[in-house]
Amino acid sequence: MILSKSSLFLLSTVFANSALGAFWNMTGYTYCHDPVVYEEDGKWYGFCTGNGIQIIKSEDGGKEWEFAGQVFDSPLKEWDEAVPPHQGSMDVWAPDIEYYNGRVWLYYSLSTFNSGTSAIFLASADSVGTGSWRNDGLILKSSADDFNAIDPNLVIDKEGNPWLAWGSHWRGLKIARVDPKTMQLTGDFTTIARRSSYENPIEAPSVIYNKEHDYYYLFVSIDYCCVGVDSTYKMVVSRSKEITGPYLDKEGNPIIDTKNAGTIFDAGNDRYVAVGHQDVDQKVIARHGYDAEDNGTSHLLINDLKFDKDGWPTY
Repeated sequence: MILSKSSLFLLSTVFANSALGAFWNMTGYTYCHDPVVYEEDGKWYGFCTGNGIQIIKSEDGGKEWEFAGQVFDSPLKEWDEAVPPHQGSMDVWAPDIEYYNGRVWLYYSLSTFNSGTSAIFLASADSVGTGSWRNDGLILKSSADDFNAIDPNLVIDKEGNPWLAWGSHWRGLKIARVDPKTMQLTGDFTTIARRSSYENPIEAPSVIYNKEHDYYYLFVSIDYCCVGVDSTYKMVVSRSKEITGPYLDKEGNPIIDTKNAGTIFDAGNDRYVAVGHQDVDQKVIARHGYDAEDNGTSHLLINDLKFDKDGWPTY
């Protein structure tokens, strides 16, 4: 989940016009897949799927970006124990980062393509700038015929309680309470979104609560990613009065066992194709897009998030 505290005043100075809205005018190293961004002490950090969780950084309010290393330098023994098909790989997926209760929490996932044998793990640190990530262990794992334990998203509800949303493809997207002391899952799993068939993928839940409109908003990515400009990814949104749902689209339709699982929010443009795997806050939204002018490479895209008069997000 994006944190955007003191640097929000910079937003008006770093936007550039685009067909989709006001993208930040970012230069430098913006290569990133499945991004989550985090602001700390005036610096922006992007965490991305890749070798040991790739890190990119901006020290000027999000204008110029550079590569800043990785979270893990070697695989953890627990990774292979939880996901045997991973076999010593350093390919770590879909990080999510949030500051809560005095510490920075980094949830991440391990899997292999076309497999439900997956796991979500947790690391934490006093701050992103200092690093020194502590291994907080396994959170959840799944089997080939179960829900898919990837794409975690730490959510703080309107009472300040932590929850974790996750999921991809079959069996849909789940949410469960998190123990505020251990940051481990507690309580029952609730399905918050699911499409009508396996041929209609859904993944990457990102949930926010907006106090002004008193709704929880669920952003998800649907259809297929990861094949460059041939991808069909797009973002959809729904909302609910309760964090566990039911979430409804703009027409008031529930998003369980439906084709679209929400109202289209962003389907990309001629240059940035198949945008998705979003990271959302009430002020800012980040996602990746496949750049048709850069051989379909995945780049980080960020812009401001707004709400219309009916309380629906836009940009």
